[in-house]
Amino acid sequence: MNEGVMQYEHKTVLLNETVDSIDVKNGKLYVDATFGGGGHSGLILSKADDIRLFVFDQDIEAIENGKLNFSGEKRINFINDNFVNIKKNLQALGIKKVDGIIADLGVSSYQLDNADRGFSYMSDAKLDMRMDKNSSLTAEYVVNTYSKERLKHIIREYGQENWADRIAEIIVEKRAVKPITTTLELVDIIEKSIPKKLRDKHKHPAKRTFQAIRIEVNNEIDIIEKFIQDSFDMMNIGGRIAIITFHSLEDRAVKNSFKELSIDCVCPKEFPVCMCNTIQKAKILTKKPILPTDEEINSNPRSRSAKLRVLEKINEGDEKDKR
Repeated sequence: MNEGVMQYEHKTVLLNETVDSIDVKNGKLYVDATFGGGGHSGLILSKADDIRLFVFDQDIEAIENGKLNFSGEKRINFINDNFVNIKKNLQALGIKKVDGIIADLGVSSYQLDNADRGFSYMSDAKLDMRMDKNSSLTAEYVVNTYSKERLKHIIREYGQENWADRIAEIIVEKRAVKPITTTLELVDIIEKSIPKKLRDKHKHPAKRTFQAIRIEVNNEIDIIEKFIQDSFDMMNIGGRIAIITFHSLEDRAVKNSFKELSIDCVCPKEFPVCMCNTIQKAKILTKKPILPTDEEINSNPRSRSAKLRVLEKINEGDEKDKR
């Protein structure tokens, strides 16, 4: 990795825990489904000499900076696409199976800190929030065209914001007078929607609403299930999927998908013996998610809410032999 080139700054979360969990070995193929600043990828490449690594990122800036930082590294293949298209892209490259896949579902530090991207409620910028700049759906479109009921649902469901109804109501009132086009215009509306004495003192009042709109713009929750299923299909037996989440909706989606893949019996509980012929396809390696250490949280506060879950593929089949 070339030192001193990186401009795409990102503090990698749960770095060692994630890479250790996929058990990197020579002769194997691996995927970093959310390349970002390349922290996980760099550690994967350092673990073994004879491996191939395929990295995905829908943000072209991450890919371009990655190519600079890993110039001359022949073991890595860059793919500028959303990880939900993992199966299609790998198959197009002639890859049948891989041995380990990691994904960090958080927004990168670079995206959050780059005011021009419109993710931050701390600086003024055009309302954007697209991770993929080629996407047509922006935060500005969501804020200015979605109905009050749809805005309320998104803010409550994706942001878990108790003041969703009031925030949606004032957004609709304000945009009727003038379109809402910048982050700080939206922040001002949110702050006026939540009484000061009732705000969470430990969180910025706009944090939940911005999270909700970002999730909607990038379709972050709906694509998790498909990504996990397609990743599992592309996995060799013994291969592992490791996913880092940052809020409860993501974690619930990952947890439920892993649980569904690891089911070994669907018979009613009252059955004395298994009659369903279901075969267990996967094993959950993290009964409880792996959390960042206090030391990591102190050095990188954004890691505080991170959770790592790991799944291992143990079988291809769907049913036991019926005799």
